[in-house]
Amino acid sequence: MNNFPAALFAEILKLRRSKVPLFTAIGYSFAPLAGGLFMIILKNPEAARAMGLISAKAQIMVGTADWPAYFGFLSQAVAAGGLILISIVTTWVFGREFSDHTVKDMLALPTSREIIVTAKFIVVSVWAIVVTLLVCGVSLIVGSLLALPGWSTELLASSFVGIMGCTILTLVLIPFVALLAGTGRGYLPPFGWMILTMMLAQFVVILGWGDWFPWAIPGLFSGIAGPREEALGIHSYIVLFATSIIGFVSTYWWWRNADQTK
Repeated sequence: MNNFPAALFAEILKLRRSKVPLFTAIGYSFAPLAGGLFMIILKNPEAARAMGLISAKAQIMVGTADWPAYFGFLSQAVAAGGLILISIVTTWVFGREFSDHTVKDMLALPTSREIIVTAKFIVVSVWAIVVTLLVCGVSLIVGSLLALPGWSTELLASSFVGIMGCTILTLVLIPFVALLAGTGRGYLPPFGWMILTMMLAQFVVILGWGDWFPWAIPGLFSGIAGPREEALGIHSYIVLFATSIIGFVSTYWWWRNADQTK
């Protein structure tokens, strides 16, 4: 692992010089702002109607104008938007080596492929966690400015666990995006995979089997279909992490054994 710091520094440098992580972080930050807009509509329905905004739809999507509803909306937004935005960053981190034709140069370095893949996964994970913390911070500012009722430290703690849990559960499924970025040698296959898993997750949840489908579990954890204790069981987390292990092993195996230069 002597070359690991250099590999990690190289990935951080790529991330810092690219606008992809910045733009996706900005997109992530729209979640608390959108939630704040719904809170304004619910707190002032008459004013919202005067501005052409429909308070009934806001009530259906969020519920009431208070901290529990706001955090609930934010958790669901992170679960849904996180899958898209984290997949985009993962696709860029792993796929750009092929689209930029730098994979041959990278693999010629005296650094094992396992170290390179590990550095990439760490960069994606840290980015996702940092951006989630940013979203939490923005939400606290927005909620405080709106003077939402129902605040408590217990609510803050449970909501933070819910929001961060959605990000972590999404991250453990990211290896499949990285794998397809490598096997597909570019961006399109992982993007297609992202769309496919999102569609299948919604379909499986409607059928009532979401607790057995890994890509539906982060959304169910967010509370989109009711309390997570009722929507998920211990088998859900076993299936999720077993799937994650398969994804990690497959990604490392491919990078270790496949001929990426063809």
